[in-house]
Amino acid sequence: MVPGKLIFTAAILVVCTIIAVILELQSKKDKPVLDKEKLQEFPLVAKTVLTHNTAVYRFGLPKPTQVLGLPIGQHISVQANINGKEILRSYTPTSLDSDAVGYFELLIKSYEKGNISKHFAELNIGDRLKVRGPKGFYQYQPNMNQEIGMIAGGTGIAPMYQIMKSIFANDADTTKVHLVYGNQTEEDILLKKELDVFVSKKPSQFKVHYMLDKAPEVWTGGVGYITAEVMKEYLPAPAAGTQLLVCGPPPMVSSIKRNAVALGYEKAKPISKMGDQVFVF
Repeated sequence: MVPGKLIFTAAILVVCTIIAVILELQSKKDKPVLDKEKLQEFPLVAKTVLTHNTAVYRFGLPKPTQVLGLPIGQHISVQANINGKEILRSYTPTSLDSDAVGYFELLIKSYEKGNISKHFAELNIGDRLKVRGPKGFYQYQPNMNQEIGMIAGGTGIAPMYQIMKSIFANDADTTKVHLVYGNQTEEDILLKKELDVFVSKKPSQFKVHYMLDKAPEVWTGGVGYITAEVMKEYLPAPAAGTQLLVCGPPPMVSSIKRNAVALGYEKAKPISKMGDQVFVF
């Protein structure tokens, strides 16, 4: 082989090697962080207080270019040592892979007698959280339903918000969303500013009805429990292409499941599956 051809061949090999290295680095960079089988630790990098007992906790990923790798509608398992016992709880991040590169966020209400929820309140910046996942039987896909009725109580807004956020950000997703969101007081309403933006920007697609146990004197939302009458007025009627999603305290969930059957929805199964007409997170 003549010297010129040798130089040309060598140059091609160098270029191919460089491309291979770049592709390998790219694949590593884009690899989702979550692992179903292995607990991983992530540091707390920021905390945004919303109410006296609720905050958004931001945890950093190993690299600023990585995403968590959580399908929309699924959740993660969080583990912590509480009084010498390893306690495991499930939480749905309010962040999406599409808008949270290098971190993920959890909306947590801490209770004085809680286990992991109280543990969150005691975390300092730099402290690490043990996480694995994803988990769950629900994985949202654009336009998988024509309409979605949602009922949330307290921090049960997290999976609903995640799904709504995804729909809002995708102009090709025409799914209509009707949310009934119950809380004790007006101060307890989480993510209200963000939810109101969905409604104000796309009023024909998003409807939100707030319910309070203890309403102030000036209040335009509902008061009391989420009854069958409330569901009939503010949620879509059961039909093909319509799904009802529920997340909140067990007593509320039990009541909603009974009301849904009375309104003509299929009876919720003990463990909800993706295609169920009534899905309980």
